[in-house]
Amino acid sequence: MRSMQSRERALLAGLAGGVLGIALAGACFWLAARGSPATDLPPKDARLLAEVLDRIQADYVERTDDHKLMSNAIRGMVGELDPHSAFMDAGEFEELKIATAGNYSGIGIEVTLEDGAIIVISPIDASPAARAGIRAGDRIIAVDGHAVEGAALTDSIARIRGKPGTVVHLSVGRQSAAAPIEFAIERAAVSVHSVRYEMLEPGYGYMRISQFSETTGPDTGQALGALQAEAGGQLRGIVLDLRNNPGGVLDAAVEVSDAFLERGVIVTAEGRTPEANFRMEADAGDLAHGAGIAVLVNEGSASAAEIVASALHDNGRAELLGRKTFGKGSVQTVLPLTGGQALKLTTSHYFTPAGISINERGIEPDVPLPEVPTPSGRYSRPTAEDPDVRAAIAWLKERRPALIATRSPVRE
Repeated sequence: MRSMQSRERALLAGLAGGVLGIALAGACFWLAARGSPATDLPPKDARLLAEVLDRIQADYVERTDDHKLMSNAIRGMVGELDPHSAFMDAGEFEELKIATAGNYSGIGIEVTLEDGAIIVISPIDASPAARAGIRAGDRIIAVDGHAVEGAALTDSIARIRGKPGTVVHLSVGRQSAAAPIEFAIERAAVSVHSVRYEMLEPGYGYMRISQFSETTGPDTGQALGALQAEAGGQLRGIVLDLRNNPGGVLDAAVEVSDAFLERGVIVTAEGRTPEANFRMEADAGDLAHGAGIAVLVNEGSASAAEIVASALHDNGRAELLGRKTFGKGSVQTVLPLTGGQALKLTTSHYFTPAGISINERGIEPDVPLPEVPTPSGRYSRPTAEDPDVRAAIAWLKERRPALIATRSPVRE
């Protein structure tokens, strides 16, 4: 049984990247609502803060907004705690909730920011963008006549998103086109599915998890069922691709790990408060039915992705291939504040089933693979041509599952 001390909250782990409509943060956290009285500010510090604000208002070269000053002060205060704690305004908090839900209203494209330009990584299958003809590699020049260059990514994303049934106009640059291409795309409800899968060759399947959202667990179960069916119940090996996966919903990472495990610890966490301590374990039922697993990781695999990688590895279920992971092992709590704002605060550190903290250390793969440059840091080449995937398939064929030694995690 999975066990943890619980309140009304959803456990999450860090996100980063650019699914349209999603402002993602590289951290792992859970969403919580709790009320506690503010700590009294010492009179000396209160006077200093008031004095600084007064000096800025009186002497700064330009007029300032009190609300903006206080927001900046709070951002600085929280941001100085560690790289993963942050203050979020109402817009940022709303983006976070959209990211974790995996559903939003827009046109359905995954984007990234490159040298000030918004580049389409890929349109989501069956989305309005895909139907309109938006392609991977397209550069968004303007949204409803507003130039993208120089604008904040979040502002441009906000312009592209909107109510279902409304229309957004995009000017798009394409390498094969001499002039910008104009698109009028009707917005719709978009479901972001973070799991992609295919059968690479008889008996050997591929699963790519790009991030962890609330839909990732069920999507993983569906993908495994489809692969098993296509293999006629004779699935021999799976390549689980977690490269450049920045994390996401922690519960989803636990579900994915549990899908491949019969038993064992998945993750534990320790902090100062009772709420910051938890232990999650696998339930019986390996949906892969013992098929060998090769997990692909790299420097972009972080947080929830590292939780899955270490859970499968430390429980003797898989071997890791690729490059050392990012090393994000702290846990944050996202606390809603007044005015739709929120505070993301580091509250604990998590540990692998072997009792190891990977924070700022990462996870070394069992089988190192050389780095292969890819556009935008993404794995956009056809799966069968991906050298890492080919190496994983070769490993599964030659060593599955004999070289997956039985390992007993330190923590039981």
